[in-house]
Amino acid sequence: MGLTARIRTRDGWAVSHAVVTVTDMTGTQVLRAEADAEGAVRDANGLAPGAYTVIVTAVGYAPAASSAIVTASGRAEVGTVTLARQGGTELPPPGLWTIDPVHSSVAAVAQHLGISSVHGRFTEFGGSIEIAPDDVTRSRVEAVIRAASVDTGNGMRDTHLRSADFLDVERHPEIAFRSTALAQAGPDRWTVHGELAMHGVVRPVDLDLAYLGTGADPWGGTRAAFRATTELHREDFAMNYNQVLQAGIAAIGTTLKVELDIQAVQGDALPAV
Repeated sequence: MGLTARIRTRDGWAVSHAVVTVTDMTGTQVLRAEADAEGAVRDANGLAPGAYTVIVTAVGYAPAASSAIVTASGRAEVGTVTLARQGGTELPPPGLWTIDPVHSSVAAVAQHLGISSVHGRFTEFGGSIEIAPDDVTRSRVEAVIRAASVDTGNGMRDTHLRSADFLDVERHPEIAFRSTALAQAGPDRWTVHGELAMHGVVRPVDLDLAYLGTGADPWGGTRAAFRATTELHREDFAMNYNQVLQAGIAAIGTTLKVELDIQAVQGDALPAV
């Protein structure tokens, strides 16, 4: 075996599309090999004894270079090479991730009477996240919320929110979000550009997204966590109802602060628990 190496991200995930190039001390390329699905590189071509430079590259990652000494055996054991995302920002491993509604929340906050806040949430929703393998900015998000699942802790208020004054759930039973682009907004933040369909209106909406990391779950799966926020204006979605009090204060604010805490499971299905 001439060359062996393992290519990983900073949090230990395989980089399956990495390429390892080996050059001698004159800068001449003597070997080029690609990682397999597990991020492993194995090339059986023996190398002449001496010193070499090993360069590991992958789309979306900063290149990494190291030195290797080949002995008389002809083997170069590089070990584990860790690649960092371009710009230092990490995301989960490429592939499909399924949103777990049981361990996620979709919440909104509106101002009430100009002095306090009303907190609500949607209890029924689902969706998927696809992390692109070659260019992370091509990653996609799709989600659907059942509008009638709105819950503010007050039955009378929830009935009003489901009515034609607000969500009109009989005519528009679903709220849907579909991403259109992903842009890096900082060392650990992303902006998800997308379109939100609600109350029969489709509007562009940007989510401020933070990736919180990944970890194993008790059911043998792997989970990724995200937190996202945005602000919506009811008028943008043709929800113009309001009650103005004598002092000129609106009973319900026109701006909604949306807070998303999302867990997604690696793969195209949720675990059977």
